[in-house]
Amino acid sequence: MNDQPPIRVNVDEYLGLNKYEVDEANPHIRPLRPAPSDEFAKLVRVCPAGLYRLGADGEQLFDHAGCLECGTCRIVGLGSALESWEYPQPTMGIQYRFG
Repeated sequence: MNDQPPIRVNVDEYLGLNKYEVDEANPHIRPLRPAPSDEFAKLVRVCPAGLYRLGADGEQLFDHAGCLECGTCRIVGLGSALESWEYPQPTMGIQYRFG
C-alpha cells in the first residue's frame, strides 16, 4: 500500500501566476455567433482554461483574455465552432510564470 497522500494541484492557483497582455481590439480567437450547440459543447469540454461556458439560459459565453494559447480549441473547433484562431500579435498574449 502507498502511505503517501495523493498529490493535489490547484490549477487556478498556477494559472494566476501567469501574466496576460490582452489585445481587446484584436481578439485572436473569433467564435461563430452562434456556434452550433454540439460544436460549442466540445469547446466547453476541452478548453483547459475554461474560457468557453454555457450560461444559465444556454447562452454561449466566451472570453479570450485568459487564453493559454495551447491551440486545443483550434484543433477541435476551427471551421465548425470557430471562425478564426491566430496567435496573438507580438508582445500580446500569455507570459508563463510557473517554473
